[in-house]
Amino acid sequence: FTQFNGDGTISTGLLSMKRPGRARFEYDPPEDTLVLAGGSQLAIFDGKSNTGPEQYPLKRTPLSIILARNVDLARAKMVVAHTSTDTTTTVRAQDPDNPEYGSIDLIFSSNPTALRQWVINDSGGGQTTVVLNDMQTGMDFPSSLFNITIEAEKRALN
Repeated sequence: FTQFNGDGTISTGLLSMKRPGRARFEYDPPEDTLVLAGGSQLAIFDGKSNTGPEQYPLKRTPLSIILARNVDLARAKMVVAHTSTDTTTTVRAQDPDNPEYGSIDLIFSSNPTALRQWVINDSGGGQTTVVLNDMQTGMDFPSSLFNITIEAEKRALN
């Protein structure tokens, strides 16, 4: 993936997803950052911090929409905007019960239809764009790859 951050910097890395509820964003050096979604939590491991990961309930993040077991954008009031061009369709979705958590713009290619990028619009007005490159589907990942506790223990030993 390639990530365009709100501060103008660009990050790259490897994204592994296993629905429902699991994702692993491994950032390329020189960054020492790992973002894990698992066990209904989102954890951010910052290599510069000695305090362990920052954790948030996954359901309070727009990422929970694409990590759901069944992505149902037709759910009442979830889709708040929709645009399309000849090559893409963009759907803005948010938690209808908690719009203050922010929203996510899902950008799909048209032929074939595939999720190609998303934009997280956070509650503070910031945006982070993730572009998916060289996607491989149908892969099987061990659940331990998304285990926040195992990752925290592994990093504590280093």
